[in-house]
Amino acid sequence: MKPAAISVLYIHHSGIFGGASRSLLEMIDALPVDAVAPYLITPEGNVAEIAARQGVPLLTTRGISQLDCTRYGHYRGVRWLLVLRELWFLPFTIAALLKAKARWKTIQVIHVNELAALLPVVVGKLLFRTPVVVHIRSLMQTTGMPVRHRLLRYVVQHCVDRIIAIDETVMANLPDEFAATIIHNGFAFDSTQGTIALGKLPPALVRKSFKVAMVGSLMPMKGQLDFLEAARICVGRGLAIDFIMVGDNVRQLSGIRGWFLQRLNFSRDVKAEIETFIQAHGLAENVHLIGFMANVKDVYDRIDVLCFPSHLNAAGRPVFEAAFSKVPSIVAIDNPFGDTIVDRETGLCIKAGDPVALADAIEYFYKNPAELRRMGNSAYDLARRNFDIKTNASQVLDIYRTLVNR
Repeated sequence: MKPAAISVLYIHHSGIFGGASRSLLEMIDALPVDAVAPYLITPEGNVAEIAARQGVPLLTTRGISQLDCTRYGHYRGVRWLLVLRELWFLPFTIAALLKAKARWKTIQVIHVNELAALLPVVVGKLLFRTPVVVHIRSLMQTTGMPVRHRLLRYVVQHCVDRIIAIDETVMANLPDEFAATIIHNGFAFDSTQGTIALGKLPPALVRKSFKVAMVGSLMPMKGQLDFLEAARICVGRGLAIDFIMVGDNVRQLSGIRGWFLQRLNFSRDVKAEIETFIQAHGLAENVHLIGFMANVKDVYDRIDVLCFPSHLNAAGRPVFEAAFSKVPSIVAIDNPFGDTIVDRETGLCIKAGDPVALADAIEYFYKNPAELRRMGNSAYDLARRNFDIKTNASQVLDIYRTLVNR
């Protein structure tokens, strides 16, 4: 007789669809339907819409209260005002967990999709009295913040049963006492998700040219403005390249709220900045901002190089997604670990915030097609070894089974 499916409550901290939510939803989809019964709590937004289309039972809330200790988002200076937002989200978070407890009474595992969602870890543990798995996807701020670090360690010690780190970079960044397991994100490389008819694709993706792309939400930390400056440099050098930017602002900025967030530098209209830059430098023929695309494989199958010039000192999800289409990457990262990118083997590594270095790397691939193919093939081999969605989802399932059996 087959054992019953393990009921898992997933808690995702953001309603905006991005790399973390894509990784979570693809993992859920890859788990055997007879092995895991998934449930989801997430803020209102397009993550909930996509999960609903995927058939995942879910509850939405106004927001998930967090304690951000990540390297990019930790509270400092004016960012301390964001604590007011977390206090505002607090009753909504507790109400969502209480509603989940009433609706889904037999939850066996809670899976929190980022360590910043510290409150759901504590409240979920108290309410459900069940094992908690925390997925750590971002680099933590390791200096300063002694009180926050003590609180973090206390919660992990008393409320968290297993920690998953998405790669060796994240793993090396964690405190020694965080006994984590590395399970890489996955990508359904053999799926049919790339299904848009050629006639409906943006023209810049279809025409025959050398194409360099960035994929992801438009955020200053992602390095899109460095990418634009590198594009301007390459065009000035006479290189015939199409620069493609796939993504949109993380939120719509309008009215008094949008003005207030921009004045405090909590949010920027990066899309408007990009459009202004393109117009000011006469780059409309070379730089193409094509917005959000759900079927990212349609992009990767039609480009030559993927750029990830972020300021986070990490190789993001687009790097291995592109690798499944045999596309090498240019990544802004110091001392990379070999599980995500190998410099001059699966791509090129540069310093963050250096558009000239980025332009030089793009030009290198443009002028060396043999190296482009060699590194693309190596990137594909690395991705097949580390980022197969079925293999990695089965490793997560093993953790669930171990916790339930224990």
